[in-house]
Amino acid sequence: MLIGLSIRDVVLIESLDLAIGPGLTALTGETGAGKSIILDALGLATGARADAGLVRRGAAGHASATAIFALAPDHPAFAYLDDKGLDYARDEDLVLRRQLSPDGRSRAFVNDQATSVGVLKDLGALLLEVHGQHETVGLLDPRTHRTLLDVYGQVSVGAVSSAWSGWRAAREAAAELKALSDRAAAETEELTLRLSELDRLDPRDGEETALAEERALLGSAEKALADIASAQDALGGDNLSGKLASAFRALERARDRAANAGA
Repeated sequence: MLIGLSIRDVVLIESLDLAIGPGLTALTGETGAGKSIILDALGLATGARADAGLVRRGAAGHASATAIFALAPDHPAFAYLDDKGLDYARDEDLVLRRQLSPDGRSRAFVNDQATSVGVLKDLGALLLEVHGQHETVGLLDPRTHRTLLDVYGQVSVGAVSSAWSGWRAAREAAAELKALSDRAAAETEELTLRLSELDRLDPRDGEETALAEERALLGSAEKALADIASAQDALGGDNLSGKLASAFRALERARDRAANAGA
């Protein structure tokens, strides 16, 4: 809440310090008493548009307006200050100050730290809600909508942020577990297919050795048939004695192969 407003050399006000207590505070007076000047000064401190016409005529220097706020520890203004890299203490007042020179130039400060007028304006939107005859600034400014909803729903920004972080972590963990489950299912399917192929093959103990022996026997038989064919060829034509000797040797080779294959 706004607890103080200090005004120096703004329009007709040379120096004014207002202390604002809790509850309703009403500024009353006749037309021209300066009520609107106080609102102009508050706008100056919270980043409203301003020109050199606000500087009091005859002022020795610049005009200035300082607004002091007491905030709850979880006020969204603190998150904004963090984002802008501005120092603050949650248990101390927040002080917005702006100086306006006669040439129209202005300087902005937050807790005596130099900043931009835009920062004052953003903070002002978080700290104040101005209602005029034809304006509802807080309701029309989208930057205030989330804050209004949070206040209405009694939602803690910190709790929501923590819950959001927890939800994202849980979602990522669930995605990782699903990926592991999918990989396990694919491996199970592949192993099941291989096991089915092995079942159809139906291997037996010693089958590999028996197949190797059968392969060797078939190889020997093929060569023995070739030797017999060679012996048959040797028996035809002239020079019978020589051919008989050749046929005999071929048959001996066939016999030896058959004996070795059967061993």
